[in-house]
Amino acid sequence: MSPSIKDVAERAGVSVGTVSNVLNHPERVAENTRATVLSAISALGFVRNSSAAQLRAGTSRSIGLIVLDMANPFFHDVARGVEKIADELGYAVVLCNSDDEVTRENRYLQVLEEQRVRGVLITPIEVSSDRLDALRRRGTPAVLVDRHDPRVNCCSVAVDDVVGGELAGAHLVAHGHRKILYFTGPLALRQCADRLTGLRRAVAAAGLDPEETVEVVEGRVMNARSAHDAARPRLAAGAVPTAAFCANDLMALGVLRAAVSTGRRVPEDLAIVGYDDIEFAADAAVPLTSIRQPTQQIGRTAAQLLVEECDNPDTHAHQQVMFKPELVVRDSTGG
Repeated sequence: MSPSIKDVAERAGVSVGTVSNVLNHPERVAENTRATVLSAISALGFVRNSSAAQLRAGTSRSIGLIVLDMANPFFHDVARGVEKIADELGYAVVLCNSDDEVTRENRYLQVLEEQRVRGVLITPIEVSSDRLDALRRRGTPAVLVDRHDPRVNCCSVAVDDVVGGELAGAHLVAHGHRKILYFTGPLALRQCADRLTGLRRAVAAAGLDPEETVEVVEGRVMNARSAHDAARPRLAAGAVPTAAFCANDLMALGVLRAAVSTGRRVPEDLAIVGYDDIEFAADAAVPLTSIRQPTQQIGRTAAQLLVEECDNPDTHAHQQVMFKPELVVRDSTGG
């Protein structure tokens, strides 16, 4: 059984209140008494129950982070950015993976609220979430990560995905491509829809018909296997588009594998552009051209906004931060 604060007090020959002051307000305790209590803590191996103290005070030094899929390196990098700021400010991060399931997301929101986390960072499956709205109404701040909606009254940190789609489309059109496959997750996800909007804008700006130039291949999930399975029959069919734009780099890697397995040369027969510029993009068998997002900066900025709102709820002003993506050209489109 773990030693209690009462055990420490008895060993040090002081009151429980004195031990509490040593733990929480050491400046109030004489140096000799403080040393005696710290010695008793060390000898007994006492570990304070911060959770109990935080619950009594109604505050916590934890923040929640809910992402769609930690298997995606994009969210891994975002989490690293969140963790860096949290660590600097003395917070712990409780990481939750919703697996793109609304019921799972709602369950995590309930658990985090029950744990009295100070605030929540979330990449919501749907920007308009009744459960998230209820959490905020009850006093738990939240910041949207990789999501933007000016109608939502909270902070958000995202990337301009329309611009990202435009960068990809302009690059492919400039290389002479007139038939482009767009591999994407559900178009109900704003990022997927915005990237398609940007792609079509770039095609139209080049004087081409977006309906004739762009073929949309929509899937339920956004991973390498789903993209491979969707791409392989198309690439094996013979006459196919000469370029593919993928809504993330994992999908681009799946399309690359499908191209190799069907004898298509990249980029000679099929140029490929990914999105996110994850670490693996540069190390692929054919290094991927990709749209780079400042992933760790997204995480750091979101964490800073959340802590600022937690610490200054009366004066905090919500911000909608929108970063600009950039095109990183590699061998998969001709270098």
